Order: sequence, then structure tokens, then C-alpha cells
Amino acid sequence: MKTLRRRGGTLAFCYYINRTFERAMDFQYKDSISAELHNNRKGTESMAKKKVSIPQYGTVMRRGIQYYRTRITDADGKRVDLYAETSEELYEKELEARRQVEEAVFRRKHPTVAEYCEKWLLMQSAKVSPATLKGYASNMKNYIIKPLGDMYMEEVTADDIRLALIPLSNKSESLHNTVNMLLKCIFYSAERSQLLEYNPCEGISAKGGKPTQKKDSLTDQQVEVLLETVKGLPPYLFTMIGLYAGLRREEALALQWDCVFLDAPTPYISVRRAWRSEHNRPVISTTLKTKAARRDIPIPKCLVNCLREAKAASKSEYVIADSEGQPLSYSQFKRVWQYIVVRSTKERTYYKYVNGQSIKYTVQPSLGGHQKNNPNIVYSLDFDVTPHLLRHTYITNLLYAGVDPKTVQYLAGHENSKTTMDIYARVKYNKPEQLFDVVNSAFHQAVPS
Repeated sequence: MKTLRRRGGTLAFCYYINRTFERAMDFQYKDSISAELHNNRKGTESMAKKKVSIPQYGTVMRRGIQYYRTRITDADGKRVDLYAETSEELYEKELEARRQVEEAVFRRKHPTVAEYCEKWLLMQSAKVSPATLKGYASNMKNYIIKPLGDMYMEEVTADDIRLALIPLSNKSESLHNTVNMLLKCIFYSAERSQLLEYNPCEGISAKGGKPTQKKDSLTDQQVEVLLETVKGLPPYLFTMIGLYAGLRREEALALQWDCVFLDAPTPYISVRRAWRSEHNRPVISTTLKTKAARRDIPIPKCLVNCLREAKAASKSEYVIADSEGQPLSYSQFKRVWQYIVVRSTKERTYYKYVNGQSIKYTVQPSLGGHQKNNPNIVYSLDFDVTPHLLRHTYITNLLYAGVDPKTVQYLAGHENSKTTMDIYARVKYNKPEQLFDVVNSAFHQAVPS
């Protein structure tokens, strides 16, 4: 052990030399091609210093002009013709073309992380929705290509992967899991394509990021306050549909009157379309999030009455529409939802420019107070509300009412029963007063008499 310690520096230096030599051997043919091209670009000056042996090319007449011609094989194995008026020019073209072919072949066998990420996204475009693909591309750009993009795939080590994941430790658990999944998919795909002998993602832990805080559903009192606050305002109908039909945002914004059956013996809403935004333009399609999203939802009397009033005043085929009767764009929906945000007591941050400097101001509205610039706006919501929370409240209320989980799964459009059961467990088993008798009975039987 002492000998190894004394010679540690020498051993490390020898390892570094061997590693450098191996990499040089791997890429030496690429360097030789670049060197040949560099020498060739010197043109007539280098030819004057050293005579270059130019091959004998065949000739061909094209539009009355004689050209020298040769053929090479491109990176796809196809024969390509090259033409030039002089043999020297054709020789330079051939060298440049061969260099490009060699580089293309090299890139295919040794892609960088950025190049393979682009290829992987292209392969996934036939399987996932445009919105999902857009999210993948954004996460790859920020958290994979930025730290690893310039490295060759075979150069990436497990330590490089761990270092790339460090910035995500301060992000949400969901984002960390998504990037972790993308990294593993990319490198496993490269391994299956025999581009890698070693997969650096093996053994990388999937855990990381800040755990997402579970939001509780709205209480009956909060629902009452919310509906009183938005009554007569643009988000009222969307809020009612979310609370009493449990539709997702994309389902509610795509809902048309031909799928709302108010005069049926049992009034119901039929979910058949989905909304999405592309370049801030609404796109309505019949492709739903999952197969389970296609469902018929019975609706309570309060929602039936609300929809009757809305239908009587509507001039659009869409239940929720803009002033021209068209579905809302993403920015329009944000403005609609802002009616709820501005009436909450959530802390606000403002910036003002004073003497050319941006100064930050923080304001904490008080419950029951009025907005300074618009006294008609009253701060009446002392709790957070999101579009998804409306749907979550609908599902929770069904479970509170004793509806069996399988029925709730259908009404919510959950493809995976685990999603429903997770909510069910929080609702059913988060009440100590109801579980007291069960626990007491179990331990009473266990105690010997």
C-alpha cells in the first residue's frame, strides 16, 4: 500500500497518457481528413511548393461545354456525380466531398448528445402529442443539451449524468423525474442502436427534486365563497363545470352544445373533444388525453340550470367562447382566470422605475379590502384556486359521498386506477375520528384476556 501511495502520481500520469492515446487512436482518421483538406485549401500556392498528383478524370459535354467528371459514394451509399471545368478544381471538389462523407459517417457512428437528442425527438414525434413533444424539447434544451450537448455520446460518464442532475435538486420532483426519464430513454435508445458499449445511466437514482406539496380540495364554505365571488363574471361558467362535472381544462374549453344534453331524462355532458393551444391559437380535436377520457357525465340540477341560462344567451356552438363565438386562446383563458386571481389575498410583487432604477414593491392585500386602482374589486378569497383544483374538488366530493372508487374513476376519466385510489386513500384514511373505532377494535381483539 505504501508503494502504491508513493507512486500514485506516476500511476495517475500513466493512466492519463494511455487514455489520451486511446482517444487519439479513435479519432485519428478524422484529424487526418481535416489535415488533408487544410493542405488542399492552400490552392495553387501549396501546389507550387509540392506537386500534387491529380488523377486522370473522364470528360463529358454538357450544353456545349466540356466538364471533367468523377463519382463518389455518399454517406447513404448512393453514387453521386461531381463536375468541374478543370481537373484541379474537380480534385478539390472530390477531396471536400470525401471529407464531408467521412464526417457524416463519423457523426452517425459518434453523435454528440445534442445531435442524438434531436434524432430521438424525431423518432418520438410519431408516438406522442405535439404538446408533449414540445415539453420534452424544452426540458432537453435546458437540462440535458445545455450541460452535455457538446460531448460525444460515448464520452459521457455516470458522473457527468449526476452533475447534470444537480441543478434539478432545487426544482420540483416532477421536473426531476421527467429529465431523469428523458436521459435514460436517450441513452438506452443509443445502447440498443449499438452506439454505446456502456450505458452511463445504469445505476442512476430516480429520486430527487423537491416533493410536490399535495393540495387539499376546496371545502364547502370555500366553494360557496368562490361562486359568490365570480357570479356574473367570465370565469363563472368554467368554475361551475369544473366543480360539478369535473372536466379537465382542455375538455371544458372544447365543450360544444351538441354534447350537452339538458332535456334528457338524466341530464348529462358527453366528453368527445379536447382543446389545446398552438402558437396561442386554439385547436379543437377529437383526440382526447386517454381512451378513458371519453365518457358521459351525469350533471346535478345546479349545473343544469346554469347551463340553461348560458345556452339561452349564447350565440356560439361552444359552451365557453370569446366575443366572436370562437374557442378561447391560451392568453384569453389566462385573462378570464385573472378575474379570480385579482380577488385573492395572495401576496403581489410590483416593479416601479424611479430615477431609471427598477424598485421592487411587495403588497399583501387584506381580506375584505378593496383594490386601490379599482374599488369594485374586493379581496374575498383567502385561499388559492387553480383550474385543476376545481376538478380535484369534484372527485373528492364524490368520494366523500360514498361513491365507489371504480365509478369515480369512470366519471373522472382516469385511465389508471392508482390515480383515483391515491385520492381515495387521502379522503378515507385522513380522518382519525372515523378510524378510531376500527383501530380500537383491532387492538382490543389482539390483547389477550
